[in-house]
Amino acid sequence: MSYIPFPSISPEIFAIEVGGITFALRWYALAYIAGLIIGWRLALATVTRPALWHGPSPMNADQVERLLTWVIGGVILGGRFGYVLFYQPAFFMENPSSILRVWEGGMSFHGGFLGVVVAGVVFCWRERIPMLKAADVMAMATPTGLFLGRVANFINAELWGRQTDAPWGVAFPGEAAQSCAGITGVCARHPSQLYEAAMEGVLLGVVLLYLVWRRGWLKTPGRITGLFLAGYGAARFIVEFVRQPDAQFVSDGNSLGLAFQVGGYGLTMGQALSLPMIAIGVVLLLRSRVA
Repeated sequence: MSYIPFPSISPEIFAIEVGGITFALRWYALAYIAGLIIGWRLALATVTRPALWHGPSPMNADQVERLLTWVIGGVILGGRFGYVLFYQPAFFMENPSSILRVWEGGMSFHGGFLGVVVAGVVFCWRERIPMLKAADVMAMATPTGLFLGRVANFINAELWGRQTDAPWGVAFPGEAAQSCAGITGVCARHPSQLYEAAMEGVLLGVVLLYLVWRRGWLKTPGRITGLFLAGYGAARFIVEFVRQPDAQFVSDGNSLGLAFQVGGYGLTMGQALSLPMIAIGVVLLLRSRVA
């Protein structure tokens, strides 16, 4: 069987020990930081170019900086509490002190998305900013962070895919290898993190930037947001077919890790959470065509 060996990359960029306490910078943390900074710069570039908008720009540079603070809070709080509620509610009910231990891992994109929505709505209401226009700015700036985050997931050897005999399958170390029941020799898995990086980050990001800067889609509020929601939701829905589900959803009678089942059909948790995004995105796109 042909496969790709997992590259020898440490999840930590560097670590420093001070007074018996180790401080480390991890690729995952750097991905968050870089994604937020790049998104902030992209947002600034759009709001300072009146030609991109139909009417006045929705925000000024100072408001974009304040919005960034709200977005950071929404991403962290929403991502963590979304993971707690959607993926391991029983565990965290029994171990509430673990909820705040973010450094041990456990963030949900859909939870982070909801956190950003809430933060954005409150911010726009306080600052009297048109919500759909602000949402378009944030949607256009998000794919870069998604790309960096998924690459960091790959470096961390987490959120790997299902077993495969495809020649591009990756032999992940650690738990990914140990959980390959009945496999002798090397166990290769789909690099589902890289699939998501390519679809949610590169493809969706390039399309959104092209439509903003070349096709004038910011002139119709909600259009970019609609395409982002539908595009991300569709990409995530597709990748879920080859992504290994969380262990708590897998059982002897549910090897596919389906969170919701009706008859012989079902959806993973990621697919179920993506469907509302797709529906809302399609509604916004249709609404923008008749606006």
